[in-house]
Amino acid sequence: MSKQPKAVALISGGLDSLLAARVVMEQGVHVEGINFFTGFCVEGHTHALRKKDRQRPKRNNALWSAEQLGIKLHIVDIIEEYKDVVINPKHGYGSNLNPCLDCKIFMVNKAREWIDANGFDFIITGEVVGQRPMSQRKDTLPVVARDSGAGDRLVRPLCARNLPPTLPEIEGWLDRGRLYGFNGRSRKPQMALARQFGFEDYAQPAGGCCFLTDKQYAVKLADLWNTRGKRDYDFDDIMLLKVGRHLRPGTNFKLIVGREEGENRFLEGYRKRFINIIPTSHTGPLALIDGDPDADDIELAARLTARFSQGRDAGRVTVAVKQLDGMTQTLDVIPMPSDEIPEDWYV
Repeated sequence: MSKQPKAVALISGGLDSLLAARVVMEQGVHVEGINFFTGFCVEGHTHALRKKDRQRPKRNNALWSAEQLGIKLHIVDIIEEYKDVVINPKHGYGSNLNPCLDCKIFMVNKAREWIDANGFDFIITGEVVGQRPMSQRKDTLPVVARDSGAGDRLVRPLCARNLPPTLPEIEGWLDRGRLYGFNGRSRKPQMALARQFGFEDYAQPAGGCCFLTDKQYAVKLADLWNTRGKRDYDFDDIMLLKVGRHLRPGTNFKLIVGREEGENRFLEGYRKRFINIIPTSHTGPLALIDGDPDADDIELAARLTARFSQGRDAGRVTVAVKQLDGMTQTLDVIPMPSDEIPEDWYV
């Protein structure tokens, strides 16, 4: 090839994609990164809000990876396009609401469109045979290459020796002998390779980067779909599912209660969209009511909010209820005792 070959690497922010890009860069290929923003990404959101996560680095791991590699990173918003993957996955869900195989096919297809539009030659992913039960099996890796349209332009440097040669190997752009044959779920080979390259402080291997793999989050999303009677969502929906304590006392409404100061500040941004409640006689959380509550529902929501305030053991707590029309109502309520809150109200 007379010109330097060029590849785009899918950069999730995890260790595997970081290593895969570096392995190819070692062979003189020009590499740029691409990161697809679905809205369900773990990093950069709730861990910046809660005290218990205060020690975690507050960073976007995809940007951090690109910085370590010294490459350009293209961040592409696919929130709307991605909806069909989440709602109607052809290959079904994993253990929760994670459409991992459809997700990988979709993202590799988007990367294929990108390389075609930008004059690049092939695609790099950090996939490893046998690492994930749904999308990284020996029988599903060829499905990703085929259904994405990438075909033999898709290179998996960490497990390439376990797979048929790709176009870059056949054309001599990559030396197959300098690629790897990792296999299975152990991350020890990747961690050893990271030490060899001098990478430190990388995202925890196997930590996951998508809320759809989280059981608790999946339950909340399923509850949202069930109560609305349709499988749909908007960006605010999926952000709010990441924050607060969620209680559903009835099919017509749900209460989202801030658990600490950071979450209360985050929920402040949604006060114009939802009826909201805040204790005024005692220190307490901000709570949003999602749905169509009647007067009795609002009083119940006020009692629940009072339960999570500093006045939980007081005889009565005063709360301010702000309606969507901007009118504020003051209620004096008895905090609901913990043992009277049914377990199935917690989503």
